[in-house]
Amino acid sequence: MTPAGSLLSARDLHKTYGSTSALDGASFSVHPGEVVAVMGPSGSGKSTLLHCLAGIVVPDSGSVTYAGRELSALSDAERSALRRSEFGFVFQFGQLVPELTCVENVALPLRLNGTRRKAAERTALEWMERLEVEDLAAQRPGEVSGGQGQRVAVARALVASPRVVFADEPTGALDSLNGERVMGLLTETARSAGTAVVLVTHEARVAAYSDRDIVVRDGRSRDLEYVI
Repeated sequence: MTPAGSLLSARDLHKTYGSTSALDGASFSVHPGEVVAVMGPSGSGKSTLLHCLAGIVVPDSGSVTYAGRELSALSDAERSALRRSEFGFVFQFGQLVPELTCVENVALPLRLNGTRRKAAERTALEWMERLEVEDLAAQRPGEVSGGQGQRVAVARALVASPRVVFADEPTGALDSLNGERVMGLLTETARSAGTAVVLVTHEARVAAYSDRDIVVRDGRSRDLEYVI
């Protein structure tokens, strides 16, 4: 049963790689505009949970429901289209395309969805301004700092107005000052746009930006309010 009002939910997920159990009955839900931190030590299954929620990995059993649709019932092409149009992603090292300028990187999701270059880059510049990196538009990723590059990556994640952003250790490669800046801008901008954020982290200072925490241990998940 999908939790009332949830945009994205998972129930009783199991996933095994060979003889290793990555998920062993994990469940999850997030509402529109909510920031949920998924916490746990390395190897606990939190990244596998994120990949299942995003439709990148299909669980062995259990269900993932997004906006009333069961992801496992969709084809690979349909799940890919969903990730292009309704999901955004922020990774630990940004994963910007080095050959493209920063504005071209931010515009990339729009271009992949068929938006013309000028219109895509105009929208990209608007998001770069909101993330305070519009002055980097003509520079390439190798010419900017780690903190600046991660803010460009956040702009790219939000540019297509996704309903859910998945952030996997988004500050893991940054110092504390830049990490705080990136998290503040990510959560503030997402909330103002009504975008849900699924934030994978093992750092309490990063999880502090969330509305709710879920702890994953040994492939199982529990809401932190029930753990304390």
